[in-house]
Amino acid sequence: MRRVRAGNPGTPAGPGVSATLADVARGAGVSKTTASDALRGHGRVSDATRQAVLDAARRLGYSPNRSARSLRTSVTDTIALHIPEFLTSAEYYMAFVFGVAEQAARAGLNVTLVSSGRVPQVDGLILCDPMPDNPVVDQLMNAGLPVVTAERYGGDSRPSGVIWSDHGTSLTELLDHLRARGARRPVLIASDSTADWTLTLQQTYAHWCAEHGIPRLLRKAPFGASPEVLRGLVGELLAGTPETDAIVCAADGAAAAVLPEIRSAGRVVGEDLLLASCVDSLAMRTAEPPITAIDLRPRHMGAECVRLLCALLTGEAPHGTTRTLAIDMVVRASTHA
Repeated sequence: MRRVRAGNPGTPAGPGVSATLADVARGAGVSKTTASDALRGHGRVSDATRQAVLDAARRLGYSPNRSARSLRTSVTDTIALHIPEFLTSAEYYMAFVFGVAEQAARAGLNVTLVSSGRVPQVDGLILCDPMPDNPVVDQLMNAGLPVVTAERYGGDSRPSGVIWSDHGTSLTELLDHLRARGARRPVLIASDSTADWTLTLQQTYAHWCAEHGIPRLLRKAPFGASPEVLRGLVGELLAGTPETDAIVCAADGAAAAVLPEIRSAGRVVGEDLLLASCVDSLAMRTAEPPITAIDLRPRHMGAECVRLLCALLTGEAPHGTTRTLAIDMVVRASTHA
């Protein structure tokens, strides 16, 4: 049976008529190679050209033929995931991985973890908390594949898409909450990593302290620091600055890990010292007292990264798309002063 082409490049294909990549290229006034690169987020295609191709694809009702595309562009139905090296107790990253795996399965995609800059045969990449000084991340960012990052990337390369959360606003809300509960000397215990999330927290804290005329008491712990290291840092902090009346821990699990040290210093969490976390987890919910935290919704973050990557691969989302994932503060007894 002879297939009928769409006659007018600006007219959507009718019932039973399938627009082809050639139709889309003709409608956008570009070559088939350029149209293919624009739809998949590959190659050096200007934003204006990419948008023209996407507009033409929408007008024509173009839907990629996955089996034919497999033969032409080595589509593998597999995506790769890279996450920072972390302790097995890091609940955030584990939940993120589960979110990626679940959504990928719904989309009919396989997931492979990558720990080096050597890129396997995959359709695209998801990078969680990419750090610009990480050579593996730099290699993956420049692998010539569509890349979606969970949180923004501070390096020179630009990902194809970003899912991020407004950590500056959420930390400001948390610090305002502590101030309303009477805290006047809050300390931020941040990570020494260069991830955008970490840097945003530090910048927000510094701005908030300056705005309220409060001394900035920032302490940094190594990324993935052990509970012993965190407790030692808090012990030194409370001994050296006894006027501290609130501690905000940035890293996953850190706030619960330092509770014993706070008690050893004779302080009572929720009364003469407020304690909060920038990452919610089971440890925050089951601590005694339960710890106020920001719910980053990591499982949803992982799922949204897959959704955006799929949209980029099919041409439904333009290169450079940024989507925001809402996060919430959960107030618990540790800040009920």
